[in-house]
Amino acid sequence: MSNTPKVFESEYRFCLILWDREPVTTVELTKICKEKLDWSRTTTYTVIKRLSDRGVVKVENSVVTSLVSKESVQMAEMEELIEKRFESSLPAFIAAFAKKQKLSDEEIEQLKRMIEKGGK
Repeated sequence: MSNTPKVFESEYRFCLILWDREPVTTVELTKICKEKLDWSRTTTYTVIKRLSDRGVVKVENSVVTSLVSKESVQMAEMEELIEKRFESSLPAFIAAFAKKQKLSDEEIEQLKRMIEKGGK
C-alpha cells in the first residue's frame, strides 16, 4: 500500500486547484476557492491546515505548495479501491471497468502495451 497521505473528495478538489496554480499565496487560494468551490475563507484555511498536518501541502510565508503529486494521490486512491472492492485483484478491477466502459481499439492497444511492459 502507498505511503501517500489520504486526500478526501473535497480536499482533492482543492488540490486540483493548487496543483494547477502552485506556488500560490493563501490569499489567492481563498479567492479561487470562493469562486470555484463556493468556500468561505475559513473553510479554505481549515482545509489547508488539515492537509498541512497530514503532509500533503506545505505553507511557508503564506505561500502554499504541494508535497505530493496528483499522480501519487490518484495512484493511492486506485490502490485503496482495488484492495477494498476487488480483493486486491487488478484483473477483477479491469474486467469490471471494461464491462461498464466501452474501450476503444486504441485504449485496448494501450492496455496491451502497458501489460507487455510490466506497467512501466
